[in-house]
Amino acid sequence: MINFLNFNQLEKVLIVAELSANHNGSLSTAIKTICAAKKAGADAVKLQTYRPDTITIDSERNDFVIKNNSIWDGQSYYKLYESAFTPWEWHEELFRVANEEGLLCFSSPFDKTAVDFLEDLDNPIYKIASFEITDTPLIQYIASKGKPTIISTGIATMNDIDLALSTCKEVGNSNLALLKCTSSYPAPINEANLIMISDLKKRYGVVTGLSDHTLGITAPIVAVNLGAKIIEKHFILDKSIGGPDASFSLDKNGFSEMVKSIREAEVCVGEINYELTSKQKKGRNFSRSLYITKNVKKGELITNENVRSIRPGYGLHPKYLQDILGCTFKNDYLRGTRMSLDKLNK
Repeated sequence: MINFLNFNQLEKVLIVAELSANHNGSLSTAIKTICAAKKAGADAVKLQTYRPDTITIDSERNDFVIKNNSIWDGQSYYKLYESAFTPWEWHEELFRVANEEGLLCFSSPFDKTAVDFLEDLDNPIYKIASFEITDTPLIQYIASKGKPTIISTGIATMNDIDLALSTCKEVGNSNLALLKCTSSYPAPINEANLIMISDLKKRYGVVTGLSDHTLGITAPIVAVNLGAKIIEKHFILDKSIGGPDASFSLDKNGFSEMVKSIREAEVCVGEINYELTSKQKKGRNFSRSLYITKNVKKGELITNENVRSIRPGYGLHPKYLQDILGCTFKNDYLRGTRMSLDKLNK
């Protein structure tokens, strides 16, 4: 089992299936989605905890109509969140189902009442969504609960990240992770900028990962090779059910393929180690070494014609070739004999 109490102790990449709005207003669909996420190889499932009135106000004024070149343009914020939110009365059941499936279940709260509600459910990890990174009072309240806290950096400047991290640490919470995120829905692959994953780790000294909104599975795989220890991806039971997030979510087959590729990628990354494995040592048999390549007589001069650097690698190291040229053989030797220093006349 992965150690979820401390991000720095993660033994493998934590793969999170984001439920978001992909229940499409059906508790039954939400439950089936969680079960499918388990079968697809997820380690965790993440909810979002808000009501339309806790995240915005019901207004059709220009400021409250979405116009960000997104798939939701033209809708009011309120109408979008009204169609997308996960009813709070579902949460206890969703947590229960996830736990029974062996999945870690946690959530992104969007106001203090959501935090209080999640505390009553023993929410084990908090996720601060990209667009909430400037809400330092909320971040402080979340961090004060002492739970592991994931912060998404989608719209963040460096100052925003600095302030969010310092806000957490001021209340004694240093169990933090930063996720690279491109806050476009879907996110263009050429804007993923995944090199930031390794830079965030180096700059801030925290575990890093990816909250991915690109299409497909390329970005998560690249992210793992850049040091990501957390991958979050929207998961949907079936794209045909539709919904606000369906277009950039993975279904079971796509998610399963992503999990398989991530597990292969993290094994490929390996560790820094210049010692050879037993297989690599055997592989050195295919390297070159010095062999006697013609039948030779005792006292015969060693030349480039009768001693050559060839495969396999059982003979004398090729670095000695220039040193032994011009020396003479100690005895008669047959073609194909391994060259060694004890075959030279002293």
